Amino acid sequence: MARVVVVGSGVAGTTAALRASARHEVTLVTKTDPAEGSTRYAQGGIAAAVFEDDSVEAHIADTLRAGAGLNVAEAVRVLCTDGPVAVRELIELGARFDTDGGHLARGLEAAHSASRILHAGGDATGAELERALLSAVRDADVTVLDHAFLVDVVVRDGAAAGVSLRFADGGTVTLDADAVILATGGWGRLYRHTTNPAVATADGVAAAWRAGAVVADAEFTQFHPTALAVPGSFLISEAVRGEGAVLRAADGHRFMTDLHPDAELAPRDVVARGIAVEMAAQGGRPVVLDATALGAEFLSRRFPTIDAATRAAGFDWSRQPIPVTPAAHYAMGGVATDTSGRTTLPGLFAVGETACTGAHGANRLASNSLLEGLVFARRAVDAIGGGWPEPPAWVREGRQVRVPLDGAPAVAGTRPTPVDRAALQRLMWDAAGVHRHRDGLQQAAAELAGLSAAGGTEDANLLSTARLVVAAALSRDESRGAHFRSDAPMTGDGVPVHTVLVPTRASTVPAPLTSREPTEVTLPC
Repeated sequence: MARVVVVGSGVAGTTAALRASARHEVTLVTKTDPAEGSTRYAQGGIAAAVFEDDSVEAHIADTLRAGAGLNVAEAVRVLCTDGPVAVRELIELGARFDTDGGHLARGLEAAHSASRILHAGGDATGAELERALLSAVRDADVTVLDHAFLVDVVVRDGAAAGVSLRFADGGTVTLDADAVILATGGWGRLYRHTTNPAVATADGVAAAWRAGAVVADAEFTQFHPTALAVPGSFLISEAVRGEGAVLRAADGHRFMTDLHPDAELAPRDVVARGIAVEMAAQGGRPVVLDATALGAEFLSRRFPTIDAATRAAGFDWSRQPIPVTPAAHYAMGGVATDTSGRTTLPGLFAVGETACTGAHGANRLASNSLLEGLVFARRAVDAIGGGWPEPPAWVREGRQVRVPLDGAPAVAGTRPTPVDRAALQRLMWDAAGVHRHRDGLQQAAAELAGLSAAGGTEDANLLSTARLVVAAALSRDESRGAHFRSDAPMTGDGVPVHTVLVPTRASTVPAPLTSREPTEVTLPC
């Protein structure tokens, strides 16, 4: 029996804790209430080929098409092949998906070739999954530590050996472990506009990085096309467009039909950029999402959460189009792992949005995120105690970017400026948001180099991750998927490679993961 510590209580963390509890001694750690996290706010649903007129191969093809040529084929196949089994296990666990005529109901979302999106509570799928999984965890042999902040991954003899935690009252503790599974979500709170909750501060990514694990594809942040353009950036699910809502400019023109054959159901990166361009053309004013043709009864029944939120914001979306804007939604990059969640640091696993398996490539297919958490969490637990292979080929053969852990030398006569989170979010939105340019990224890198934050805090984690995102975005001199460089708007020729960020210390030079010559980047982290 191994001692397993799981950090994070969303769909990936609870799945891992529950599965591990059957064979191991498990502690589940969460920094706030266990139900608070990105999973809870997931609206659209979960994609899986569980219907007779669908197939795993079609789901694989759709995922690859959305990923702009950068998907890791093995990870995509695992995701889509294991998905139906994971969904059926959820149903057996007590998750209540919506039904239609006695059968599972399903919706259509952008870039899917079939209606395969299972949903619950209309637009409250994440909340239902969280309910079912947390209920099962509470009934299992799992120790739950809430309001416990991950300070660091403990490393002994070159392997993860536990975690150090800080509680809300200031107390600290170190938990020893044979396996550490990070499932803390992504980095949405790096940005001024985000659909992510307040807890999405890249804690697991930053802790893994400090521990020496490699981070991959950090330049790929998915910006959801449609967040309600009010304070808080409330998510308006892609499923609304799947049901027939359309996007219009301020003059009423349906502009997406001019940009892509699939119009509003084009891949998310295409729609987000289309909206951003249209907003720029109309002086920064939001575009509008027109769902009036769907009718009040349908909207309130199919999308009760969104219906209530829009009305609370002062809109009757059954009668008037609502203002929307892109917002940071999901990190395709993260701690590099194989298809069993194993990072480049022995003993350390990462799953869900914290991880980068390569399954999403440069742009995640809608509603593959909840599925990812389920599938790879199960596989990570099954790999505990099974040895530690070398990093997967896509990591070894990627474009290596060395980024210092120790920070840049201080400029004579200057002191680092304490980071201001709001200013950091504005900087990242302007320089590393939907549209990027080398000049803006270089200026952002310089500004980030002059900032500091107290160790073991959310702000320190955001600052560290911001530097990784900018380093990765600077290293990719092309536009691909969610990464759009206005100074390099074309997709590069040749076989695409992944960006592999390698932590270095001033006193050491790490052995390369491959014979490929690494790119040197002098950014402090």
